Amino acid sequence: MSDPRAARFGALRTDGAFDVIVVGGGINGAGVFRELAMQGLRVLLVERADFCSGCSSAPSRMIHGGLRYLENGEFDLVRESLRERDALLRNAPHMVRPLPTVVPIMSVFSGLLNSAASFFHVSSRPARRGAVPVRIGLGIYDWVSRTRRMLPRHRFLGGRAAFRSWPKLTPRMRYAAVYHDAWISYPERLGVELILDACRSSPASVALNYSEIAVAGSGFVVTDGETGVRYPVTARAVVNATGAWLDESLAELLPAADVPEQLVEGTKGSHLVLDSPELFEALNGHMVYFDNSDGRVCVVFGYLGRVLAGSTDIKVERAERVRCEDDERDYILGSLRLVFPGIELSADQIVYSFSGIRPLLKSAHNFTGRITRGHDLRRVDGEVPTFCMIGGKWTTFRAFAEDATDEVLAELGRPRTVSTVELGIGGGLGFIDAAELEHELVRAWGVSRERAAHLVDAYGTRAGEVMAFCAERPDDEPIGIGIELTAAEIAFFVQHEHATRLSDLIMRRTAVVITGTVDGELIEAIAAAAAAELGWSDERRRAEIDGLVEDLENYHGVDRDVLDRRIKERTAV
Repeated sequence: MSDPRAARFGALRTDGAFDVIVVGGGINGAGVFRELAMQGLRVLLVERADFCSGCSSAPSRMIHGGLRYLENGEFDLVRESLRERDALLRNAPHMVRPLPTVVPIMSVFSGLLNSAASFFHVSSRPARRGAVPVRIGLGIYDWVSRTRRMLPRHRFLGGRAAFRSWPKLTPRMRYAAVYHDAWISYPERLGVELILDACRSSPASVALNYSEIAVAGSGFVVTDGETGVRYPVTARAVVNATGAWLDESLAELLPAADVPEQLVEGTKGSHLVLDSPELFEALNGHMVYFDNSDGRVCVVFGYLGRVLAGSTDIKVERAERVRCEDDERDYILGSLRLVFPGIELSADQIVYSFSGIRPLLKSAHNFTGRITRGHDLRRVDGEVPTFCMIGGKWTTFRAFAEDATDEVLAELGRPRTVSTVELGIGGGLGFIDAAELEHELVRAWGVSRERAAHLVDAYGTRAGEVMAFCAERPDDEPIGIGIELTAAEIAFFVQHEHATRLSDLIMRRTAVVITGTVDGELIEAIAAAAAAELGWSDERRRAEIDGLVEDLENYHGVDRDVLDRRIKERTAV
């Protein structure tokens, strides 16, 4: 059995000289790693945990232009976000899909002064948005995206027409606006696909998860978090993409550098995933984008058969692992009851919760909704120049990576050779029609239609590659009841997608946790498949299971009792 992780570290031992080192494997780090590698550079990516396991694993799952940024006067950010949204719809159609959205409106003129307040740097909470400001905002939204339009223009509905489509929305609704943005099914998987693209384009580049980097003389040393072995490396430039941890990591890597006291501040955003068939049906295939009672924008939409709702936006003092607290849970449930007052909603319907810290540019605003989601690049001089990626949002990762890459190329005296704005990502390359891909899998491999649909949904045009790998394994049968995931796919994640620990498999390479599918038996089955592929001892396998279950309980509201109850519920059906 091959050991791909050992091979990656072997490349460091053979040759530790790189053009660029990227520190941080979240979405910005993965994006800039791909962007740099596509230019013919040899790049090293170092991530202390798993790829896209921190803040990048906790977005709202929306790929959007940022409608509410218009009232902050951030027209350039909206223009960039809409361009990047449309690029992702083209380049990653296997994961990024249109999201029709309805905005319930309770008044006519309310909120007209929100933009004026922002212009005069008033940091107060905005008023509820009435029909006039919403219509103006959506008109601008449509105008900005008028060239190469990917999605339909907005439309306005009167109350009667709106209630015909959404009869369970609040009776206070007088109008509704319908427009389109997009959503992403598996953000963590897209991050991995960016990394795989980079390594295919530049085979000499290396991506390492569960690794640490530190200064060592005029160079650096990378430590393998699994073995403790240290590897000396050098680079001509460094990109710091550590997000909310940027200030902390910068102090460690450039202790003598002259940098401001703080470059990044964060706000905490929490989300709930609910099992509520009534709410799922009431959404009628749309996201509902609405004002909560405190002026914050909240969203709720159907996600992988469940309902995703959020979010909070709370200033935090320092970067750390966070969870959805009880008061945040109650805040989100309360917001849903305001917009769907006739639907019974309770904490018992929550199958999963998640929370992350948004890394934002430092701001004087007290109301967090006024803090920009834009991005900036800061060069810090040193023996090796460091380019710090500050702020940003999930939707604009490619544009941010492009900007950072252009700065690094200028530093190295290298020209840009490839543009990624029209370049397919992973299984989005060559993706045209899901049904056609599914039919081809059924024809070529004799799999069921359900299995083919699962493969295309998860891997896009890579599904044939995955199936070819799985077909050589004796264990290509579903690993649990009611799912199409197989033990052979677990092996594929290890061999081809950098999966190293049980949490990688259950929380990021698959969707079994966020959809509430996971239970104790499924954890045991996936752990057994991982142990067989990774050569774990029984002691290591048990430690991986215990660590995962503890993580689910401490940070995601899924404890052992929940896992056991799901087994009983499943066997009772």
